[in-house]
Amino acid sequence: MIFDPPLQSGQLVARYKRFLTDVQLDNGEVITIHCANTGAMTGCADPGTRVWYSTSDNPKRKLPNSWEIAESPAGHFICVNTARANQIARELIEQEAIAPLAGYSRLRTEVKYGEENSRIDLLLEDDEKGNCYIEVKSVTLLDEREQPGMGYFPDAVTARGAKHLRELMAMKAAGHRAVLLFMVLHTGISRMRPATHIDPHYSLLIGQAMAAGVEILCYRPHVGVQGMVAQGFIPFEPGHLLPEGSA
Repeated sequence: MIFDPPLQSGQLVARYKRFLTDVQLDNGEVITIHCANTGAMTGCADPGTRVWYSTSDNPKRKLPNSWEIAESPAGHFICVNTARANQIARELIEQEAIAPLAGYSRLRTEVKYGEENSRIDLLLEDDEKGNCYIEVKSVTLLDEREQPGMGYFPDAVTARGAKHLRELMAMKAAGHRAVLLFMVLHTGISRMRPATHIDPHYSLLIGQAMAAGVEILCYRPHVGVQGMVAQGFIPFEPGHLLPEGSA
């Protein structure tokens, strides 16, 4: 995934009303850009952060610029545009760069499924391999108080994420393959855990999903201001989240 045209940069003034961000350009001008991330964005949205944004030529957009990358004080690059997680996941799967998800003949997106009025992010289909339901989650929360490089998901309580885990468990029970794909879009994260301290219910559901056979994959593409490309997996540490007696 290449950012074309190239991203432009400035300094974050403030993020507000969830979708709006004020950015000061190097010439002193302050502009308002769109923020697609509805999460807490902990560690990604502090005033003074270097912001990299894209520009759309769509005349119907109220705000032509979108926040794409945050550059942390430690020099880490973080893709904060959550829509990019699905895009880069699809691109890498189509390139067969994510080996566990290779070998399917068809890929569809946003397909209705389940009993809770859901849409699956990615549906892989193959006459021989069957169906593989993939929910994609963007990981940007770095918290190094316990271990260096530790990332967490979610960064806020997520009822929607809980629903997706229930749907994945139902797909697995129906005989399909079900995958929770964490796309780690923070260059400082080298391992990850469920954020039990933020959303204990979601963490419990991850343990139940793993026990039910839902696969957990954590893939970290290389993130930079030029774009994102294939890199590799990082460890997922569920630990005590597995229900008692399921190990």
